[in-house]
Amino acid sequence: MKNKLDIFKKAQDLLEEPEVQELLAYCDRLEDELVDFKFEKTNNKELILLDMIREVIKGCNAMEKEQMEHERFGYDAPNYAEAVSNLKSFILGMCKDHKIYL
Repeated sequence: MKNKLDIFKKAQDLLEEPEVQELLAYCDRLEDELVDFKFEKTNNKELILLDMIREVIKGCNAMEKEQMEHERFGYDAPNYAEAVSNLKSFILGMCKDHKIYL
């Protein structure tokens, strides 16, 4: 499944359009409603936590890949690799300590 911003990767200028911003805000609201629905359906916070952690790890991996692409093609990119690496290490460490298997 694509990240909603990946859809606009080749047309970054479209992100400035009011209609696109409205659509992205609507997607955010739907994602929040989905998390709320999952909690109501299962009434199990652990399942939701696992789902959110999986999404964070997937996002971290995507950011690391994007950083490598920026370096490969030789243009400037924000240096967020260390932050992503620290976040990923923290989450994986916490999962290991609490025996949560992703």
